[in-house]
Amino acid sequence: MDSASPTQRDRILETAQDLIRRFGGAKTNVVDIAQAMGLSHSAIYRHFRSKAEIFDALAVATMAEEAALAKTFADADGPAAERLAALVLALHRSKRAKFSNDTEMHALYRRIVEDRPGLILDYARRMTGLVRRILADGVARGEFAECDLDAAAGAVRDAVTIFVHPAHVEAAAKAELDQEVALKTVVSILVAGLAAGVAWTCADA
Repeated sequence: MDSASPTQRDRILETAQDLIRRFGGAKTNVVDIAQAMGLSHSAIYRHFRSKAEIFDALAVATMAEEAALAKTFADADGPAAERLAALVLALHRSKRAKFSNDTEMHALYRRIVEDRPGLILDYARRMTGLVRRILADGVARGEFAECDLDAAAGAVRDAVTIFVHPAHVEAAAKAELDQEVALKTVVSILVAGLAAGVAWTCADA
C-alpha cells in the first residue's frame, strides 16, 4: 500500500457518507461513489472489496468515535460515580442526536449493529473495558466496594444498553420519550449497589 492510500481511503469513506446522507444506504453503491469521485469503480476496489465493506468501515469509524468519547471519562479525574453517569449520558445524547440529525447514517449504523455481531462484540468489549476502568478507580478511591470488576462492568453495560443501543434510542425518540431521567435513576441504582457491594454479592451467588 503506497503512502497516498490512507488519504484515498478516507476520501472514499467521506464520499460514501455524503451519498448515504443524500440518498440513503440502499441507493448508494460502489459505482455511485466512484462517479462522485471521478474515479473508475476498480479504483474503489483497490481499497474496499465491496459496498458492504465500505459500510462496515463507516460503522467502525462511528464506533471508534464513541469509544474515544467514552475514553475521555475513563481518563478523567474526579469521582468515579460522576464519571460513570456522565459517560452513559454523553453516549445517549450522542446517539439521540445522530437519530435526529443524521438519520441515514443512524439507519446504516443500526442495520450493521443488527447484522454484524462480530463488529459489535469487539465494540462491546472495548466499551466494557472502559467502564471497568472507571469501576476499578472507584474501588481504589473507596467509593465502591471490592468486587469482581469484570462481572460488575458487564452488569453496568447490560443495565444501560437500553439507553445507548440505536434501536432503543430510535424507539424512544419516535415515542417522544425523554429517557434522561430514567437513565440517571438507573445509574444511581447501579452506583448504590456498587458502593454497597451488591455486584460482589451477586457474583458469588
